[in-house]
Amino acid sequence: SQGLVLAVTGGSGFFGSHLVQLLLEREPELRELRVLDLRPEPELIPERHRDDGRGLAAILGGASVVFHCASLVDVWGRSSAEAIARANVLGTKNVIRACRAGAVPVLIYTSSMEVVGPNTRGDPFVRGDEDSPYPTRHSEPYPLSKAQAERLVLDANGKSVNVAWMHLLVLKSLNFPPNPTPKHPIFSKKWSNFHQKSSNFHQKSPFLCQNPPNFPDFSPNFPGNVAWMHLLAARAALSRPDSVAGDFFFCYDSSPRVPYEDFNLLLLGPAGIRSGGPRIPPGVLGGVAKLGGALRGVLGGGAAPLLNPYTWAVACT
Repeated sequence: SQGLVLAVTGGSGFFGSHLVQLLLEREPELRELRVLDLRPEPELIPERHRDDGRGLAAILGGASVVFHCASLVDVWGRSSAEAIARANVLGTKNVIRACRAGAVPVLIYTSSMEVVGPNTRGDPFVRGDEDSPYPTRHSEPYPLSKAQAERLVLDANGKSVNVAWMHLLVLKSLNFPPNPTPKHPIFSKKWSNFHQKSSNFHQKSPFLCQNPPNFPDFSPNFPGNVAWMHLLAARAALSRPDSVAGDFFFCYDSSPRVPYEDFNLLLLGPAGIRSGGPRIPPGVLGGVAKLGGALRGVLGGGAAPLLNPYTWAVACT
């Protein structure tokens, strides 16, 4: 029968659920949508599915495009390096093998800004593109795993499958915030939970700590726009594979650069939280980050603080 069969791994995750919604709304050729996730939302996926790769070929087989969005995201050190590598590197190997066995012609991998940096010097990366020189050597498990998965995908491009050649490409998602006006019931529930937590925070303190002076801005991207880029990439890979296959692309939109503080107030303001808290010097925050890293090393992932040397470096670049 005519029409596209699309599959999304990690389809109940933050970005994956946006992609699923957009595919349902904006792809007129869609005939079947397969959504895979270890923690499915009951409103979207009625049954839980776990797979170690052996059954993936049957699930993904015959799909026109597979969007591989599933990932274990951990920049805090709550998970072991082995668990992160197993989910992100071995999991990607399994998806590639399944696509080959199932004669899937197009695989699109959702990567992360952490593959780009920060580098060891803490250089800023302002409106760079895919050709911007920014040498990076990864030491943290999460960005290392995403970089290794990227390489697996790009190296597999152009390999033969049962009926054709498999075309693979990578999209790097760069800083996207939640949707403040969700339409889908899943997003409405998540937004309600976020607003409730913000209200609880307001009861403890109505003020938000202010950024240090001359703190870098960042570029938020609307996740719906990033999902739209994935759909456009899929259409290009199906119709003009040589134009995109075997390459990687940054996912930017025209959202303006803003200070972290201003962006946080956009989200937290409706709960009554406002600026006016203490302005903590960068040296103090850097010291707290080092302390957080030390505590993570001593206490393990169960007590991993949000602020550590890596997350501090991300915030500063």
